[in-house]
Amino acid sequence: MIEAGPEDASEAVVFVHGNPGSSHDWDALVDAVGEFGRAVAIDMPGFGQADKPRDFEYNVGGYAAFLQGALEQLGITRVHLVVHDFGGPFGLVWGLQHPDAWASVALINIGILPGYTWHTMARRWRTPVLGELLQAYIPRGAWRKNMQRANPKGLPPEFVDQMYDNYDRGTRRTVLKLYRATPDPGEAAGEVGKAIKALNKPALVVWGMADPFLPGKYADQQSDFFDVKNTVKLPESGHWPFQDDPDAVREALVPYLRTQLQA
Repeated sequence: MIEAGPEDASEAVVFVHGNPGSSHDWDALVDAVGEFGRAVAIDMPGFGQADKPRDFEYNVGGYAAFLQGALEQLGITRVHLVVHDFGGPFGLVWGLQHPDAWASVALINIGILPGYTWHTMARRWRTPVLGELLQAYIPRGAWRKNMQRANPKGLPPEFVDQMYDNYDRGTRRTVLKLYRATPDPGEAAGEVGKAIKALNKPALVVWGMADPFLPGKYADQQSDFFDVKNTVKLPESGHWPFQDDPDAVREALVPYLRTQLQA
């Protein structure tokens, strides 16, 4: 876990990473938010430096429950979510379960995804035997090449290597369990989207429009479900815009969060 700002504040910005990821995805943004409020980023079970227990429920509900437990331990009762990738389902399900504690959200290349079906690699991970074979051996060089090829602007080499270093056998098992326990997000979009819309939570949408996994067409659709204050589309950014265009993401996110914390 990483943290900045007043440690005893009960209101906080909570950053939730996706796959593959860790709390350190958010280092720069946690520091930026810590200048005016409490900011927390947590390694979710199975990722980063977190424990990888075999008996954890590696599904969206299990992660939402873990998030609530972590917030209780930290004394956080009012939450401004910043979510990315699988951090979206983790955080949004938590928010539906705890609407009074959920104050706002920033959606980074994630949200409610009507009609979405899994990308090619996810479908392979979901396939028994094939998924295990793909995860059995991943050379660092191949990891670097594939990550950069999927992100047209390029990612910082140290970020790519950090992800690889965290992607050990325990995390690979986590990925297979998580994807196999999660149906196509489009299947849940109707019911979940309706429940989210009823809450009308303030939202910022930031989307790397060159994302090969989560198409940029979903950026505008978030206004169907949230009280969207601003939508920022980054035409050359990929799946990790906070890494390949950090200045643009910070310029959008920090003022939004400052306003929400003052509300």
